Amino acid sequence: MPVPALDHHATEYSLQHAYWLARAAALAYEDEAAIEQEAKRWGFGRVRHHLTRFTPPFPLEDTQAYTLASDHMIITAFRGTEPQQIRDWLSDSTTPPWPGPARTGYVHYGFGQALESVFPAVKETLAEFRTNGQTVWFTGHSLGGALAMLAGCRMYLEEPRLRADGIYTFGQPRTCDRLLAAAHNKGFKKSMYRFVNNNDIVPLMPPEPAFTHVDTLRYIDSSGAVHESMPLLGRMTDRLKGATADVFAPASDGVRDHLMKNYLAALEKNIR
Repeated sequence: MPVPALDHHATEYSLQHAYWLARAAALAYEDEAAIEQEAKRWGFGRVRHHLTRFTPPFPLEDTQAYTLASDHMIITAFRGTEPQQIRDWLSDSTTPPWPGPARTGYVHYGFGQALESVFPAVKETLAEFRTNGQTVWFTGHSLGGALAMLAGCRMYLEEPRLRADGIYTFGQPRTCDRLLAAAHNKGFKKSMYRFVNNNDIVPLMPPEPAFTHVDTLRYIDSSGAVHESMPLLGRMTDRLKGATADVFAPASDGVRDHLMKNYLAALEKNIR
């Protein structure tokens, strides 16, 4: 059975909608020409690219995102980064916290500065493109998921008229403190979905209790099934099952499960 086409009129959670937002998150890794080609194929008439370059000693080289708009839907997708790179700078405990959106709580310094560099352009583009009351969606994988979550929270707290209708993230790291997480959960109850694939290592960083996750978890088990809820004990048992599936390279499971192609494969399996 073929995967259903992207529904530009979607307003609520579904695995089909999650799949297409995962496709959008994966597309953020491509070059501008590929993004524009896919956008046209998906039925989006307007595309805007967002790019900021950094200089040392900032741990990232750039922040990249793009925004697509049709008559009924707008998607902003943030690009992630390589697993090893994000592991390196998320484990650096010397960086100071960055104030959260609207001075609510705080976030990891790297996330805060990366979002600050691109947020004005994203906000300006949404204001320009949203001419028909279109739904607005934020998405991203890895670092891109953290930026999607923060951008949605900042828009909700600072620009309510541009508030996202939903945020879907894949392999998102812990991003903020409990104060900001609570504000985000209040604003995006039943419209924020955080997908985690089995033993993906990135959602386990930075460490608790300084940083925490926002709701709502969608857990992908070791066989690729998506769960709307799973008890902690069941999740621990399943993670052990996933970690021992490859007896020759058990340590690589956390990085392998982080790959965007594996999130896409699981979601596609669940909707076919």
